[in-house]
Amino acid sequence: MGKSDKAVLDALLDRYGRTFADEAGIKLSDQPKPLYQLLVLATLLSARISAEVAVAAAKELFAAGYATPKGMREASWQDRVDALGRGHYRRYDERTATMLGDGADLLIDRWKGDLRRLRDEADGDAGRIHDLLTEFPGIGPTGADIFLREVQGVWSQVAPHLDERVLAGAAKLGLPRQERSLARLAHSDDELARLSAALVRVSRSEKTAKEIKAAATG
Repeated sequence: MGKSDKAVLDALLDRYGRTFADEAGIKLSDQPKPLYQLLVLATLLSARISAEVAVAAAKELFAAGYATPKGMREASWQDRVDALGRGHYRRYDERTATMLGDGADLLIDRWKGDLRRLRDEADGDAGRIHDLLTEFPGIGPTGADIFLREVQGVWSQVAPHLDERVLAGAAKLGLPRQERSLARLAHSDDELARLSAALVRVSRSEKTAKEIKAAATG
């Protein structure tokens, strides 16, 4: 890693190196509950709505007791709508409430509520995991990418997972735009997940990109 790349990386991780799961209060580990919480968050982040609102809505759902597939399934549709509303996730609240209920049903019925079983069905293959994730209501290719770039911190099988949005953020900062080259800048899978989240934020904001460049050269 050159000095310039290191300076950019240090500034980037220092300012924006927090995963979206962490922001939502998810203590991510290779266990059924936090993995399900990440799936819920990925569903919310998939809509055309700000990340801040999606994170707030996830927190409200979890605080209401819907942090497991069983809890989500047992909640009434109106309970889910109300929790989403408290997080200001109002534009898509009714449709999303339905999708979260249907998704919980699918996870329980097909994988006994445990996303590790989905991973095992895919033999740990990232492409196959991506495809299986898109079977959940509300999780399209974008949602599957969100899940994988966050879960790579605890699922080494899928690392590196740096989708086009991450690579676009890297290009704005003059970092490598090739997945393997960019991945080599991270010292661990956890740091790779943090780097991915930071670069997604950069991809969405010219102001953020300029801030990081200024900090790296200052």
